[in-house]
Amino acid sequence: MTDKKTASSKAFYLTTTLPYVNSDPHVGFAMEIIRADVVARYHRKTGDEVFFNTGTDEHGAKIYENAIKADQDPQKYVDGYAEKFKQLLGTLNISDIHFIRTTDAKHVKAAEELWKRCHANGYIYKKTYKSKYCVGCELNKTDSELEGGKCPIHPNRGIELIDEENYFFKFSEFQKPLLKYYKDHPDFVIPDFRFNEMRSFVEMGLEDFSISRLKSKMPWGVSVPGDDEHVMYVWFDALTSYISTLGWPDNAGMFEKFWKNGTPVQYCGKDNNRQQSAMWQAMLMSVNLPNTAHVIINGFIITGGQKMSKSLGNVISPFDVIEVFRGYAKYPEDVLRFVLLHDISSFEDGDITLDSIKLSYTNYLQNGIGNLTSRIMKMATTHLVGPITLPKMLPRTSIDDAIGRFDLKQAIEGIMAGVRELDGYIQETEPFKVIKVDEEKGKALITEMVERLASLATLLEPFLPNTSDEILRLIKQHEMPEAPLFNRLP
Repeated sequence: MTDKKTASSKAFYLTTTLPYVNSDPHVGFAMEIIRADVVARYHRKTGDEVFFNTGTDEHGAKIYENAIKADQDPQKYVDGYAEKFKQLLGTLNISDIHFIRTTDAKHVKAAEELWKRCHANGYIYKKTYKSKYCVGCELNKTDSELEGGKCPIHPNRGIELIDEENYFFKFSEFQKPLLKYYKDHPDFVIPDFRFNEMRSFVEMGLEDFSISRLKSKMPWGVSVPGDDEHVMYVWFDALTSYISTLGWPDNAGMFEKFWKNGTPVQYCGKDNNRQQSAMWQAMLMSVNLPNTAHVIINGFIITGGQKMSKSLGNVISPFDVIEVFRGYAKYPEDVLRFVLLHDISSFEDGDITLDSIKLSYTNYLQNGIGNLTSRIMKMATTHLVGPITLPKMLPRTSIDDAIGRFDLKQAIEGIMAGVRELDGYIQETEPFKVIKVDEEKGKALITEMVERLASLATLLEPFLPNTSDEILRLIKQHEMPEAPLFNRLP
């Protein structure tokens, strides 16, 4: 693994969904952005040129509703929340990321242009309709999607009945093109079972969906080109952010490099599968733009057996988790990164609580990586004259393969298996005893252990970047840590 450009370097584009700024950042978004950050860091290390994107989704009924309740101008309301999400990126040590807001002028222009091209190609029309609408999802709902007349994802909200004239997108015309794209790209949606869900959804037939709202009822959105009485439906607006962040349609060079000729990858939660894997792909097809290469679907975070949700009020704050470990871990943000990568399935739902986070910290970070680093560096600084020469490159491993499949839990579990294996090797060979009777053999054993620790730290870099850097610094400067990387919790 190397971080230098090579002849085989590729343009790699990676985006998360844009979190909806109707409340503070929660640990579910932290999980998505951390996972994406691992993939972005890994591709940079392999020599790829990476465009890494996130941002904030700032239009729509929920935000307008909340701004009015807060007695704030909607723009001022979203400005405040956008800053909180930007702050989270720094807190989590997210690397070299572009941040797009759907209220940015360049994004608004791109959304308008996508609409114009889609309309010119005959895929937008106007009609009066009636529907059942979940403001929480910002989606129309069929009776079969409701439970007891309520949305199962937002059971504390009532379903709104809409009876008005709207613009519609001809989603129904894209069943065959979507199914062909799915067939031609068997790894388009990851994991397979989420891909199967999307195939089944499209095979059952597609219904045209509304892509506008009357401005007189909901004024907070991008105005429909040529019809100032309507604003764009939030999904039509927000999905365009994946290319507006590249400067489309004005910056053809960036768009062609990273989207058209690169590998565009999107992360999202399982409740976004339809929007990302079908709706957005049909929108791209409607304006003759290339489709996404991969859509990676996360599960939900469960806490205490219940889905974590802003609407249910049981959200764990990433800021609060980090604060718990401040003063105990040298890099408390790496504690949260570790737990969200190691303790939760890459693709299924996962349950965490503050108690489970503390247990994981003790078992894997304090008693694992932290203790191993201290033991090896104590032997090295005691018995070796100076720092060893580290190899410049690492061979490909099963960890690389797991990251290539976006199975980050398997990848970090592989690193932790290496930590346990090295710890067991110390117990088995006892270099601290061997060196007393055979100095040359003892030094060779200790040198080997430092090299193996360096290899583990290098593999760990995309996952726990600050911890990795600190371990490598200790090795290169031939130092003991001044304090444990992970102190014992009270």
